Amino acid sequence: MSDQPLRTDVVIIGAGPIGLFAVFECGMLKMRCHVVDALEAVGGQCTALYPEKPIYDIPGLPSILAGDLIANLEAQAAPFAPTYHLDQQVTGLAPADGGGWRVETSRGTVIEATAVIIAAGVGAFGPNRPPLEGLETYEASGDVRYLVKRREDYRDKRVVIAGGGDSAVDWAISLAEVAESVAVIHRRAKFRAAPESAQRLQDLALVGDIDLVVPYQLGGLEGADGRLTAVIAQDLDGKEKRLEADVLLPFFGLRQNLGPIADWGLDLAGSHIPVDPATGATSLPGVFAVGDIATYPNKLKLILSGFAEVAMAAHAIHPLVHPGEALHFEYSTSQGVPGS
Repeated sequence: MSDQPLRTDVVIIGAGPIGLFAVFECGMLKMRCHVVDALEAVGGQCTALYPEKPIYDIPGLPSILAGDLIANLEAQAAPFAPTYHLDQQVTGLAPADGGGWRVETSRGTVIEATAVIIAAGVGAFGPNRPPLEGLETYEASGDVRYLVKRREDYRDKRVVIAGGGDSAVDWAISLAEVAESVAVIHRRAKFRAAPESAQRLQDLALVGDIDLVVPYQLGGLEGADGRLTAVIAQDLDGKEKRLEADVLLPFFGLRQNLGPIADWGLDLAGSHIPVDPATGATSLPGVFAVGDIATYPNKLKLILSGFAEVAMAAHAIHPLVHPGEALHFEYSTSQGVPGS
C-alpha cells in the first residue's frame, strides 16, 4: 500500500453513467475527482451487460445505445481531467487524519478526499443462474450467456431466451432482426416489460418472427461435446417441448450484493443506502449516495433521476471543498467548460 495517499476533492465510487456525470457536475463547480470502479472499463452495467441495448428515456435523445451514452458521458467528463482507478474495488472507507475521508482499494491505492460520492449502482452484481444440469459446460463454451454485448454475434443463430422482464423482451425483439430463430420461454403469458415492448413482442409472435413458449419454464439442456443443441422447456404438468438452439440467454435479473460497502458504518435499508433526497447525504458526514444504490421515499430508479441526484449532491459538497467561498451558480450555456 502506498505510503503517500493521493489527494483530491471528491472520490466517486462507481464509473457507471451516474458516476461519470458526477465528474462533470463536480467539475463545473471546480472540484477535482478520482473515480474507482471494479470493472476494467467505465460504464457500469451499460458497458458490461447491454452496450448495444437502446435507451429511450434520456431527455433530448429519442434513442441511444447504452454504449454510445457511456462514450458521450466520458467525453463530457474529459475536460475536467478525472483520474480513473479501474479494475479495483474500494475495500475501505475511514475518516482521514486531517479531515475528510480515506479510501483504500483492493490494489493498494489510497486516496484522501474531502467528500465521497457512492454511485455504485446495485453494488457488486452477477446474474441469477438457472439450476440446470450441465449448465457450467455450456457457460464455458459460450452457448449459455447472461448478456448481449454485440447483436451481430447472434446473426443466423437459433436463440432461446428465458425470462419475462424488460431485458428478455427487448432482446427478443432486437435479435429477431438478425437471428435464424428466436424463442422466448416464460412461465406466464403476461410479460413484465414496457407496454409498448410487450405489444411489439406479441405482434412479432403473431407473424411468426418469434416463438412464444408460454406458460413454460426451463427444464433442461441438450448438447454434445460441450456445444448446445437444444433447450428443453417444461410446463407445470411436466409436459416437455424441445427447442433447437445454438445459444440460451437466461434473463432472470441480477444478484445484488453491497460487498464492502456494508461494512463502512452507513445506515442501510436492505441493499440500499438511505439518503436525504435534497442532497444525497448519507448518515456519514461528507459521504453521499446517488443513483440506484440510494433510496428515499418515492425513489425512481431511472438514469435521469440519478443525473439530477448528482447535481444536487455536487452543490451540497461545494461548501465542504471550498468553505467560505460564495457559489455564484451559472448555467453551462454561459459558464462553458474547460477548452470550449
